[in-house]
Amino acid sequence: MYRLTLLMAALAAAFPAYADPDLDALRAELKEMKSSYEARIQSLEKRLQQAETEPANPPASATASPAAVVEPGPQQENASNRFNPDISLILQGRYAELDDIEHRHISGFFPAGHGDAATRGFSVDGTELILSASIDPYFRGQTILALVDEEVEIEEAWVQTTSLGHGVSLKGGRFRSSLGYQNEKHPHAWDFADGSLMYRALFGEGYGNDGLQLKWVAPTDLFMELGAEAGRGANFPGTDRNKNGAGSTVLFGHLGGDVGVSHSWRAGLSYLQTRASDRNSELDDLNDVAAETLFSGGSKTWIADFVWKWAPNGNATEQNFKFATEYFSRKEDGDLLCVDNTAGGGTCTGVTDRYKATQSGFYAQGVYQFMPRWRTGYRYDRLDSGSVDFGLNNASLPVTDYAPTRHSLMLDFSPSEFSRFRLQVSQDKSMQSVSENQWFVQYIHSLGSHGAHSF
Repeated sequence: MYRLTLLMAALAAAFPAYADPDLDALRAELKEMKSSYEARIQSLEKRLQQAETEPANPPASATASPAAVVEPGPQQENASNRFNPDISLILQGRYAELDDIEHRHISGFFPAGHGDAATRGFSVDGTELILSASIDPYFRGQTILALVDEEVEIEEAWVQTTSLGHGVSLKGGRFRSSLGYQNEKHPHAWDFADGSLMYRALFGEGYGNDGLQLKWVAPTDLFMELGAEAGRGANFPGTDRNKNGAGSTVLFGHLGGDVGVSHSWRAGLSYLQTRASDRNSELDDLNDVAAETLFSGGSKTWIADFVWKWAPNGNATEQNFKFATEYFSRKEDGDLLCVDNTAGGGTCTGVTDRYKATQSGFYAQGVYQFMPRWRTGYRYDRLDSGSVDFGLNNASLPVTDYAPTRHSLMLDFSPSEFSRFRLQVSQDKSMQSVSENQWFVQYIHSLGSHGAHSF
């Protein structure tokens, strides 16, 4: 400011004060510049004084904006929590070349639901609509709707905490359980065109629940995750018993880490305990007549899983390999009713007796991306029908020591991260005395933003 005053004085002394339009314009411009600089300097001095008078570490309420300390009204709430989620639509379809088999099943196992269904020829698989977003600084949420012809099914609808700290999170609603490895993955994230025999026998497709999940990730270099779930227990192998409290319990733990820069691994152990009341299933009796059974009792399942991944120098874009395997053991104990079907030529006479079963099985698969966009993979499935005792109903229902198996080979091509085309051939021996060669051609397309899949 002082330099500007001296400059003006020097100009006034150097030039006579006679009327000259150019000089008058110059004086006016200099005067305007002086006024502008004086205003800016006054503003800076005022801000400096305010900073000197405030405490060095003001409380959070002092630094909050006025909008943060004013009770929000309806309009303010709408402005701060707009409905702006990530939305994606998963389109899936396939062509399946299958034998004409009326009642598909896995020999030695009770049917677990829609997982055994198969459509020959062209079909549209379940379309999934996924909505996910952060709700506020404390929660995030996700909904997955499965659209199948005229039906809309809520596959997942949950909220999860994001700010409990110390590696702890709490999830509530409907969600896929974190037991095992494949269970949390939806069909569009599978490495093969269909699910493994193991999951088909255990849950039909995957085990979901309405309930709560508590998870803790340890603050260690070695990945360590522990969790527990309590839920309604309405899905197979349990049933909806319309009761207070929890109908099922899940416990799980996972360990993992890196080996050098090119390898990583994860191993886990999970436990599911649930109960069934009049769980309905249909089997062919000793006369090959459909027999309806009702089971009431407890079901306990253990699952061990292991995953190993390789990518040269940690770069998975060019080449990578993934090996995954899971093993299960399930025990069921309770009462089984074989509904009378003698009128149709069956062997069941309406007897209720003790039922006990110990069954197991596993799958092992490897998927190799040998060049960008191209992958190939092989999966082997094997189940053990184990020890099954129908009690008095052994005279009506078949007991077998058959071991269902399946070999699957696939090749897929991904033009981008949003598209995939897959060819798969399988030799299926899941039904006793039936050997079936199956062919699948599948497409998967993702419309919109979609979060990354888990390890």
